[in-house]
Amino acid sequence: MKELFKIFKIDEEEAIKISSSPDEPHQHNYEELIVGMHGQLEHFIDFKTTIIDAPVVSFVTKGKLHRVIPKLKNGQCEMWVLRFKSEFIPETTFQLYSNYHNHATLYVQNETRFKSIIKICEVINGEMRQENPELNVVSHLLSALILTIESERNKIKTGEGDWASNQNTTIRSFLKILEENYQRPLGVEFYADKLFMSTRNLNLICKNILDQTVTEIIETRRLIEAKNQLTHSDKHISEIGFNLGYNDKAYFTNVFKKRTGKTPSEFREEMKKLFS
Repeated sequence: MKELFKIFKIDEEEAIKISSSPDEPHQHNYEELIVGMHGQLEHFIDFKTTIIDAPVVSFVTKGKLHRVIPKLKNGQCEMWVLRFKSEFIPETTFQLYSNYHNHATLYVQNETRFKSIIKICEVINGEMRQENPELNVVSHLLSALILTIESERNKIKTGEGDWASNQNTTIRSFLKILEENYQRPLGVEFYADKLFMSTRNLNLICKNILDQTVTEIIETRRLIEAKNQLTHSDKHISEIGFNLGYNDKAYFTNVFKKRTGKTPSEFREEMKKLFS
C-alpha cells in the first residue's frame, strides 16, 4: 500500500467475491482495522483459524501472518476496513501493538459504544471522499476511533492465564517506558533495569510476543517518529536524526534506507506528493 491511509466498505457482493477466491495467508506493510457491523469473519492469525460473528472489531498489526475472509450471515455482510501506515498515527500505533498483540479480536458488547465507532468510521469515510481530504483531520479522527475502541476493551477481561498475563503486563510496561524515552540514545539495559529484570528475559518476552528484539522495537519506534517528522515538519534531516539519537547523518540515512527502502529525502518527497 502506497497511501498513508485508506478506508473502504465490504458489502454482501464484495464478501461473496472475496470468499469465492480468497488470498493465501500473507503479511502486509500496513496496520489494518476491521469494524464488522453484520456478517462473519473467518480469520486466520497466529496459525489458527477463528470464525467471528459481528458486531466485532479486529486489529492486525503490520507483519502478522494472517488471512481474513468476510462471509454472509443471515444474508448480510457490512464491514468497514481501515488501513494505515504506522507513521500516520505514531503514538497510537504502539498502544495498539501493546493491547492487540495477543488478542486480535474485540467483541463490542455496548450497543451505544459500537454505534459511536460506526459513526466515526462514517465521518472518516466522508472526509476521505472529499476532493482534497484533510489527512491531518483523518489522523485525529482515527486516533479518536481507536480511543473509543480502547475504552470498551478496558472493560472486558481476557481470561488469560497468570504466565501470559505477566508477559503482557511486561510488554505494556516496556512500551510505555519506550514511549517516554525513545528519543534518547538508550539501550536494552536501561529498559531492563526499569522493569527490574535481565536483558535476556526482556528480549525473550519481546521475541515471544512481538517477534522482535528489544533493540529492533526501539529502532522501529524511532523510525516511525522519523517518518512522522519528515512528513509533518520542515526540520533538516540531520536534525531529525540527531534528535532521535543518530549522531551521524550518514548512519541515520543508512539505517532509514535499510528499514524502509528509501532515503529520508526520498521518503519526504513521496509524503509531500501524497499530502498535496
